[in-house]
Amino acid sequence: MIRETALLMGGLIGVLSSASAVAAILSFRAGATLSPALQNLNQRIKAWWLMVLLISGAFICGKAGVIVLFAFVSFAALREYVTLTYSRRSDHRVLLGMFGIVIPVQYLLVWSEWYGLFSVFIPVYCFLVMPALTALRGDTERFLDRVAEQQWGIMLAVYCISHVPALMTLPIPGFEGRGLLLIAFLIITVQGSDVLQYIFGKLMGRHVISASVSPSKTWEGLVGGMASATLLGGMLHWLTPFSALEAAAIAALSCLMGFFGGLVASAIKRDRGVKDWGNMIEGHGGMLDRADSLIFAAPVFFHLVRYLWT
Repeated sequence: MIRETALLMGGLIGVLSSASAVAAILSFRAGATLSPALQNLNQRIKAWWLMVLLISGAFICGKAGVIVLFAFVSFAALREYVTLTYSRRSDHRVLLGMFGIVIPVQYLLVWSEWYGLFSVFIPVYCFLVMPALTALRGDTERFLDRVAEQQWGIMLAVYCISHVPALMTLPIPGFEGRGLLLIAFLIITVQGSDVLQYIFGKLMGRHVISASVSPSKTWEGLVGGMASATLLGGMLHWLTPFSALEAAAIAALSCLMGFFGGLVASAIKRDRGVKDWGNMIEGHGGMLDRADSLIFAAPVFFHLVRYLWT
């Protein structure tokens, strides 16, 4: 795994270094006044450097580092989500439980590799207990709205995201101890698809998929980004237990789910009247703005690999 990790990190550093060089040249040519697009490009490249360094540090720390990193991602994402939802004083205990109990327990279950409970803890036990606790408080004002928002929040920000580090627990014959590479494959293909869809959309986008949800998402961007990310997945098959064709097919499905994740996140933001989930990541918005594609892609990728390769 050391060789594959070194090649992967070398490739990522090479891509980011090239992007930084291009941005520096464009900034030098623009002079003192940079266009908003160029400023955003510089911000995004800096943010990507930071994110790659954080993920690399977590990978170096192994299983514990990756679980802690994604537990933090869930915490930050849930915090952004909760700030945009309606709640009442009677909900405070449930909200505290979401942060202080649900997140730690879910990631402890990932650590212990207890798949049976990991897979049902939130969608069964938490979904039953949370509305019961809310009902005990006796506050029925917009009860269904409040409960649904709370449940959807831990589903998106905790349950779905926790499937990323859970990839390390899959007992794939001949691939033992290399789960970190599966995580790298998922993140690179899905996040790469996001970037490529943005680029193709800017260069060739003409037909908007859903103007009321996300006017920047076009069919040309989706097709171009999906095709490129599928090819990228096939080229990265050496990180996985898949053949090149299998890797390309799984990358395509994961990227499609990632697109739907981004679209659903955009719909929620439009419903709440905001452009971004937050401003935690310069040039990218909030944590959920960066993780929204993984939310839908990670569970599908995890269960597909589990059912077909373990």
